[in-house]
Amino acid sequence: MEAKVQKLESKWLQERGVEVWVKREDLLHPHISGNKWRKLKYNLQEAQRQGHHTLLTFGGAYSNHIAATAAAGQAYGLRTIGIIRGEEHLPLNPTLALATETGMALHYISREKYRLKDEPAFLAALQEQFGQVYLLPEGGTNLLAVKGCTEIVQDIDMAYDYICCAMGTGGTLAGIVAGLAGQQQVLGFPALKGGDFLKDEVQQLVQAYSGETYTNWQLITDYHFGGYAKVKPELLNFMEQFKQQYGIQLEPIYTGKMLFGLFDLIAKGYFEAGSRIVAVHTGGLQGNAGFTERLGLKV
Repeated sequence: MEAKVQKLESKWLQERGVEVWVKREDLLHPHISGNKWRKLKYNLQEAQRQGHHTLLTFGGAYSNHIAATAAAGQAYGLRTIGIIRGEEHLPLNPTLALATETGMALHYISREKYRLKDEPAFLAALQEQFGQVYLLPEGGTNLLAVKGCTEIVQDIDMAYDYICCAMGTGGTLAGIVAGLAGQQQVLGFPALKGGDFLKDEVQQLVQAYSGETYTNWQLITDYHFGGYAKVKPELLNFMEQFKQQYGIQLEPIYTGKMLFGLFDLIAKGYFEAGSRIVAVHTGGLQGNAGFTERLGLKV
């Protein structure tokens, strides 16, 4: 699959002397969109290679990764199990409803137990409970996911100076950094408050995948809007104006914040005149229905 690169046409950008292009990863697949498809691609192949019939993974009640894993399992003929943080609430929100409609079995655990999701003993207990499943970490980030995310930059067939990406666990940015191998400048926009800790996460993933350490990337940590899944009116207004002007739907957890930050940096003169910037739309639009339901907001 290849994702097109769409230029944003506006007088405002022309006046500031920069070009912004959006890498439309959101159009890769209706339910396994964006970076989730990239992260799952080689994990699905590995699960099949190992002879597994079931994927087991972790996520919160509004997780893009949970929804995408369920859809991918259905597409590849694999059973899926989602270990969901917190208690069950009925009726199911749109994310979990989508997951169950595409065949995922949901199992809820307490937030305390959920914190053990990376502990070997806890994972061994899950294998004993559910059989020999193929384990996918929360958010889908592992070295096979990094491999998939290197392909985000491989089908951009034009010259550019910067590439920007929203961040959750850091796996997508690590793939972009590894895929560029020191070329271009990479800007990561953490969706979490205090996202500086992701520097080490990304560095370790890049090193483990490629054996290299690159310095052509940095994190922009000023656009989290209060923390993960937190929003403010100016973010929602920006998203609405962006959709009206450019015809591209964003979501408020990741891509909305990243593009708000990018446009704010442009307004502040961060980029030299003549810069060509690629912003990666990592999908996740399924979450908008749940966000609207939860907060009564139009997104």
